Amino acid sequence: MRIYIPVTLSTLREVVVQKSITPRGGTVFSVTDDLRREYPEADDEELEYLAMSDAARACLRLLSVAGDDEPPLRVVISADVPAVESTPHLDRAAARFEGAVPWKQIASVHLDGAEAADVVRAAMAVVDEADLGDVDAEFAVGSAEDLDLAWYAPGEVAYLLEDLDSTG
Repeated sequence: MRIYIPVTLSTLREVVVQKSITPRGGTVFSVTDDLRREYPEADDEELEYLAMSDAARACLRLLSVAGDDEPPLRVVISADVPAVESTPHLDRAAARFEGAVPWKQIASVHLDGAEAADVVRAAMAVVDEADLGDVDAEFAVGSAEDLDLAWYAPGEVAYLLEDLDSTG
């Protein structure tokens, strides 16, 4: 089963060193029954995109409480695990996964390009208001969600981080 784990860039750096990740609070995102019910005509690829999008929105929440030194970039790790437990009280695609995900189960890493920083910064400042129905805040969050995350194979991530360090 494919899961999507929202993280910060700092956490991604730790994952590369530790070669595993334990999802924060056990919360991950996946194609759940609730997500399938909400989009009955969607195929698996479309549902996986929606689950990853929900994980990217969760990144905004992580970034909103991170320190000022955390780069304003959404990062989602996708991994393959045996099973998850659905947690619909959290979100349509929310699930629980207990334990660590070893690096060998990571399928890909997705993150914003540097040009997204201003849009993400604006969205992370109002994500809570958007969740509570504020239309202007939802517009700011939607602007970030309109940006596609770049895809990286696990073997590219260390080089990506080196590149970010040399240009940052």
